[in-house]
Amino acid sequence: MNFKKNYIVVLGFLFVLSAKSQNALNEETDTTILLNEVIVNAYQVNTRLHHVPGSISILSGKEVQVGDGNNFASALHAMPGIYMHSGTYATSRIVIRGVGSRTPYNTNRIKAYLNDIPITSSDGISSPEDIDLLGIGRMEVTKGPASALYGSGLGGNINLFTPSSYRNSVNALLQYGSFNTLKASAGDSYQNNDLNIFGNVNHVRSDGYRENNDFRRTSLLSSGNWRKPNYSMEYTLILLDLNAQIPSSISKTLYETDPKAAAANWKAIEGFKEYQRGLAGITLENRLSGAWNNRFTVFGRWVDSYERRPFNNLTDGSSGGGIRNKLNYHAEKFDAVLGLEWIADKYRWELDLDDELINKNSETRNNLNVFAMAYFRPSSKWNISLGGAMNKIGYKLTDKFPDNGDQSGSQSFPVIFSPRLGANYAPNNSVAVYASVGHGFSMPSPEETLLPEGDINKDLQPEKGWQYEAGIRLNLLRNATQIEATVYQIDLNNLLVTKRLTEDIFTGINAGETQHRGIELLLKQRIFQLSNFPGNLNLNANYTYSQNKFIDFTDNDKTYNGNLLPGIPSHLFQASLVWNPIKPLTIDVRSQYTGEQFINDANTETNDSYFLSDIKVSYHFKTLSLGSFELFAGVNNINDTNYSPMLTVNAVAFGNTEPRYYYPGLPRHYYGGISWSF
Repeated sequence: MNFKKNYIVVLGFLFVLSAKSQNALNEETDTTILLNEVIVNAYQVNTRLHHVPGSISILSGKEVQVGDGNNFASALHAMPGIYMHSGTYATSRIVIRGVGSRTPYNTNRIKAYLNDIPITSSDGISSPEDIDLLGIGRMEVTKGPASALYGSGLGGNINLFTPSSYRNSVNALLQYGSFNTLKASAGDSYQNNDLNIFGNVNHVRSDGYRENNDFRRTSLLSSGNWRKPNYSMEYTLILLDLNAQIPSSISKTLYETDPKAAAANWKAIEGFKEYQRGLAGITLENRLSGAWNNRFTVFGRWVDSYERRPFNNLTDGSSGGGIRNKLNYHAEKFDAVLGLEWIADKYRWELDLDDELINKNSETRNNLNVFAMAYFRPSSKWNISLGGAMNKIGYKLTDKFPDNGDQSGSQSFPVIFSPRLGANYAPNNSVAVYASVGHGFSMPSPEETLLPEGDINKDLQPEKGWQYEAGIRLNLLRNATQIEATVYQIDLNNLLVTKRLTEDIFTGINAGETQHRGIELLLKQRIFQLSNFPGNLNLNANYTYSQNKFIDFTDNDKTYNGNLLPGIPSHLFQASLVWNPIKPLTIDVRSQYTGEQFINDANTETNDSYFLSDIKVSYHFKTLSLGSFELFAGVNNINDTNYSPMLTVNAVAFGNTEPRYYYPGLPRHYYGGISWSF
């Protein structure tokens, strides 16, 4: 399939469907929820989506919990501009607008929040995929450096919100699938006058498709609020226990001949990682007057982790917490927010080999972010925003292993100011155009800040960048067709490059400039909506074209100017058709095209494009005394494609071995289950 030549035809077909669907509409059953009525928490102020002066992607809880509900990537790929490398349930990397593709094994160029509480760790690592999809009631993603109002994160910001319920209910789910994959969940929602509580306990286990691929995760997520006319109190609690074997990446030869295989060195020692994680936060909200409102959040968090590796074993963890405060002012033509976020964490780690300690350190980190945003509406058609954030970050390293000399030290980065300007013009409820420009930055991770000898690299600077974007939102054909198109450019300098020196030693360097350009398209189409057969048919499709290249980059005396960044497909397309031929029956078909991508900076190695299709069929029925039930079954990767959904970019060959670039994806696999609600 030559997607470069055919994607225009595909998109054209979707737009024809948009136009012709009006013949099938039934006005009496028009229950579409209009996107321009959705209230979002974009850029620190609650605003109707149609009037947001910038690009933001939103998924409801139902859209998040697609397919088998175990793959976070399936949810993220429903939004343009976002690509998630997903090697295993416990190994992934999120790339937004091409930012973050060169991080080795995790996500460290975005900031993630749950109910306005930071869940990004003290070393800049974000793992929103640790939260089970059943615990997410809404997801909002802002993209690029303009999200710096939330702190460090050049790639963007992911805001997660737990489900809200206004009735008492008990829910349970039991699901089983290929590779002995079992998912069991139980939860409830309690509502009584001013009190609302949600809770969910979840367990997922799988033997995995590959060797050395067992996975176990048990989690508890609870949130609630108590609301009064002039004040309210909210809480959020997460407890997580995870144990996952690591098959690691494999060479091209093994990928093509035996994709089930694990990397030989990881299989030999049965490598794995395990960690326990906790997060708790309380928010107090006060309505100070008719115009003034204040939200104050205090939170604490901890992580204990252990990883058995072929080259050494890592024991690490962190503990800390912080506060977050937002003071809001609202008037007829003016909104403003002034806030701060302070986080203090202590990160500790030690390495051992053959039961002998070889290194031990601790690092304290302080991060202060002061932000402000103002919205001015000179008329009902205009919404103009101006804001900025000042960030101050410092850390102190304490060497607790004197055998290799005292490598203690500290680093305090200068204050970084990140402004943002945006405007939205909406002459009516059918059309809105917007444009914005914003600045952002990303801090080096602990591994990147240390030189190979273990000393702090005080010459290393934060990665900084500017984003320019413009877009249009359309609600057409009696709001049956919803379209959004965005163009953007991101210019980054002081590019942070994670350089692999040996199999277990990484360091960071500042290595020039990159430029990221792209086009994002989103289509939500109600094809028909009828009270009788053939019922309802809805389409959700998105397409991203991106060009991400080195402007100025030299590494090991090799110049890569003009080369494309590895680990980013230039073309991404996903479409989902949801059909309710009769009220109890739902058929959900999803297809995804991922274009070719380079694997190394030299652009000499590529990962082939691939096409995936999934289907899920659900049947819902109610009983008078036992509540409602849903039976469901699905097939993922229907066409049994051989593909690699995650790559180790710039993998290094050691000795006579091939570079290990590839994480094989799952072949065709099946699942089925039952859910119950009372």
